[in-house]
Amino acid sequence: MRIPLLSTFLILVLLGAAALWVLGSALIKVEPRAVTLDVALGAEPLTLDAGPGRRVAASYIPALETGKGGGKGGILLLHGIHSDRRQMEARAAFLHREGYAVMLIDLPGQGASTAPAVTFGLTEAEGVRAALEELQRRLPGRRIGVIGVSLGAASLVLCRDCPKVDAAVLESMYPSIEEAVEDRLRIRLGALGAPLSRLLLWQLPLRLDIHPAQLRPIAHVGSLGMPLLIAAGSADRHTTLAETERLYAAAAAPKSLWVVDGAAHVDLHGYATAEYERRIGAFLERYVAGQ
Repeated sequence: MRIPLLSTFLILVLLGAAALWVLGSALIKVEPRAVTLDVALGAEPLTLDAGPGRRVAASYIPALETGKGGGKGGILLLHGIHSDRRQMEARAAFLHREGYAVMLIDLPGQGASTAPAVTFGLTEAEGVRAALEELQRRLPGRRIGVIGVSLGAASLVLCRDCPKVDAAVLESMYPSIEEAVEDRLRIRLGALGAPLSRLLLWQLPLRLDIHPAQLRPIAHVGSLGMPLLIAAGSADRHTTLAETERLYAAAAAPKSLWVVDGAAHVDLHGYATAEYERRIGAFLERYVAGQ
């Protein structure tokens, strides 16, 4: 009786391992697709070079006041995982009305941008660097701000030796890849999420030559050297409120925390549009528009 039970157990283990391998493949897979923004935004399409195998699809919207420069400075918008520039269209329209020049990009491996694989912020940071360099070239002497959502926020924080940024809004950002994976598996699998997350993380060095220690934004957020506004939903289970509070504690001043009451891991601009535009507008007016 023990042999059939043992065989059944081993089969289940192998099936579980195979399922996690397939899941890992899906998480890092790159599937470029065409991305078209609302023509009303008047965006100029761009392609930026972010290193070997990484071509970044971008859109640039000049500031209203000059038609080519940035009256209040420039804002770079960075979307979340498995998304693209369209996630940030409404934010772009708001910021454009406020007088900023705006750049939106598809992070490497997302949307229309190419990359060998999705790396959860590490090499996506090269796309952030390329975009910031282009913004600085177009807006010499102007201040630059960044709004990053989830993966986009992590890609900024993990960017080493990036061009200077004057202020950033970090929305729904994970503190470490370990917590990000465990949180997401717990949502779907309950208590099994914790042990199974280790099996997923074990694949990082095998597949991508990346170690979990390289994907810990919380270890870098304190050394960014810019004013930060950290925002998250109070009901977010993908990045919990406790994790967001730890990120905020690790950040250096000047900093502010906005907990969006009742929001889960959702588009915070869409969830609380008026309050979002009031808070983020005031933050950017203070640290980016004030030349």
